Amino acid sequence: MTCAACASRIEKNLNKLSSVQAAVNFANEKALVNYDESQVNASTLIQAIEKAGFHVTPRSVQLQIQKMTCAACAGHIEKALNKLPGVTATVNVATEIARVNFMPGAVTVQQLIDAVVKAGYGASEISENTHAEQKVRREAAYQTELRLFQISAILTLPLVLQMGAMFTGHDMDLLPRWLQWLLATPVQFWIGRRFYIGGWHALRGGGANMDVLVALGTSMAYFFSAAVTIFGLNQHVYFEASAAIITLVLLGKLMEARAKSKTSEAIEALIRLQPKTARIERHGEIIEVPASSLQVNDIFLVRAGENFPVDGVVVEGSSDVNESMLTGESLPVSKRAGAKIFAATQNQQGFLKCRATGVGTQTQLAAIIHLVEEAQGSKAPIQRMADTISGIFVPIVVIISFFTFAITGWLTGDFVTALIHAVSVLVIACPCALGLATPTAIMVGTGRGAQTGVLVKNAAALEHAEKIQTVVVDKTGTLTEGKPEVTDIVPADTHHSLDLLRIAASLEQGSEHPLARAILDHAKKMQLTLQSIQDFAAITGGGVTAQIESIHYLIGSPKLLKQHGVDADEQQINHLQAEGKTVIGVAEISTGKVLGYLAIADRLRATSRRAVERLQSLGIEVVMLTGDNAITAAAIAQEAGITKFQAEVLPADKASAVKTIKASGQFTAMVGDGINDAPALAAADVGFAIGAGSDVAIEAADITLVRNDLMSVADAISLSRATLRKIRQNLFFAFVYNTLGIPLAAIGMLNPVIAGAAMAMSSVSVVSNSLLLKRWQPQH
Repeated sequence: MTCAACASRIEKNLNKLSSVQAAVNFANEKALVNYDESQVNASTLIQAIEKAGFHVTPRSVQLQIQKMTCAACAGHIEKALNKLPGVTATVNVATEIARVNFMPGAVTVQQLIDAVVKAGYGASEISENTHAEQKVRREAAYQTELRLFQISAILTLPLVLQMGAMFTGHDMDLLPRWLQWLLATPVQFWIGRRFYIGGWHALRGGGANMDVLVALGTSMAYFFSAAVTIFGLNQHVYFEASAAIITLVLLGKLMEARAKSKTSEAIEALIRLQPKTARIERHGEIIEVPASSLQVNDIFLVRAGENFPVDGVVVEGSSDVNESMLTGESLPVSKRAGAKIFAATQNQQGFLKCRATGVGTQTQLAAIIHLVEEAQGSKAPIQRMADTISGIFVPIVVIISFFTFAITGWLTGDFVTALIHAVSVLVIACPCALGLATPTAIMVGTGRGAQTGVLVKNAAALEHAEKIQTVVVDKTGTLTEGKPEVTDIVPADTHHSLDLLRIAASLEQGSEHPLARAILDHAKKMQLTLQSIQDFAAITGGGVTAQIESIHYLIGSPKLLKQHGVDADEQQINHLQAEGKTVIGVAEISTGKVLGYLAIADRLRATSRRAVERLQSLGIEVVMLTGDNAITAAAIAQEAGITKFQAEVLPADKASAVKTIKASGQFTAMVGDGINDAPALAAADVGFAIGAGSDVAIEAADITLVRNDLMSVADAISLSRATLRKIRQNLFFAFVYNTLGIPLAAIGMLNPVIAGAAMAMSSVSVVSNSLLLKRWQPQH
């Protein structure tokens, strides 16, 4: 692909197919395709792309093979892999690595691994080496381009120097015309053959792209000059224009490629943090092995200053670990036996012995890289406009160029000048900058987010986050620590507090609710022996009922007690709730007698109030949802600085509450961390799952925040605004460039060589502007 028009044409060809929804990203040269396998297959998709004049690059992957013992094993695995459609594989028994080339879409990496497993061996993807290989390939391609540019520049330089002499008033050929022709011809047809090939493919595929403009413009100048030279006419020749335009376009592409490679530096930086070797303990000995060969349950050792090779659990030792590459939080985290550690984070002090729990593509680092790559390959809605314009831009420019030639020639009678004006129009009008404006900013923005613990699922989510007017936050685990603790035990009548706690904890044995866990933890702390229960029943959002010995008990909210006809002590309850505590009552169902109350408090996170103030300073209203009663909710909301809240919201009603706020016309975001938040996260315009969130919540969310901190929501919105601001700047520059450039070229105020230089620099300036996003910093 050479410009946004190419991406648009591929997308158009793919979307013509039944059940296909395709988005093509010009910046990273990838197509994201959703399709119904019962109607089309991968081969059909590839054929559609090739019909449009492009090729699908085969993908290479390396698999680490386990359980091989001899060369026959390698042959067996090769045979199993090569049976898959479009796959060619070679297996090295010495390194235990399979190198597989396959067509993306025809098979997946998982299918390759499954084939190896079915053959009786083990396999895992060596993702970091794949990235390294891609980098090597890109660098080799860049060096080839650089050599071609250097040759082109050497051939063009004498022609340009002669043009410089003309500006001094010497309107004569300093070089013989045959020599000018000789110098320009290899530039036009050897160095510049790519433009003819690319243009032909584009036209054959039913569209036009930058190659058409360059090939058409330079060919007009070249063939006109050749005709003047052959027939010995008394006209100026423009070999310098055709050669200089091609050389400058190549220079622009080189600079663009170098700048574009920097947009993916965030991922490469993450990959570099993971060490390539690990020290493991096997049969009582410490040996160093490739980190990619580690398996789940391997015991590995990490010294102070070293990075962890895989995800795992600390089994021995204690230390502080720098997890800033995952969370963006610079403060180290204390780790002891039982604590989780993550690949690529750094052990700052002490010596840790760990057990591997996640290796290869199962590490959190691999998941983050995969998520970022998917986001960078997606397309933001704002890009649709640029794609639409790019798709029709080239034909319109050709028409403008034709009318420029005709009108200028008709008005001046000088068709040579008219030809040069027409060439200038063709060269200045390349829509490359327009096509790069959005995807490069998205790539840098999502990459920068990943480095600071803000993981964006797709480009649309990043764009939508900018529009947020209301943020709905779940109280427990989002505003608060999510670790409720029993603070008060208030027995009624003659009951002892420990007896009340024993009954309450016994009743909660079958519950998974956070408040139930708080009561059980407190009972365990008090070393109480719990009683067995029968007829346990949970009441969603209310409490539980169960029988101990022959007595039927009820434990739950004051509202639940009332619903069962229990006469609760309102004064006592209100007093505890006014302190921001959640009150749980215990009663006998048969007699309606209250045994007492337990007050439970979940501390507000240290940064919650500051985060709320920051969101409000961004012009965003913060709304709290909680299952607590109005008095407790008011106390928590006041402490957090929130003026609007909804109390006694059952888990099942959170999604309805979000929909109601959306229906009022507010662009709404939801922040949550639990499984029961997933429907509300999905119902919101933008869903944020914060760090301790469940897999379900993360799956339902649009943006995952690695840090357990509401401040990350403000960071994500700030990043979104910075990225969209950069996209709008890029689009403005690209539109202004073309809007001003074409009229100037049409009236003869732009020399074709200057137009070529301007075209080359426009793309570079847009990419460079996007790279400024790397300076964005989160606030802690």
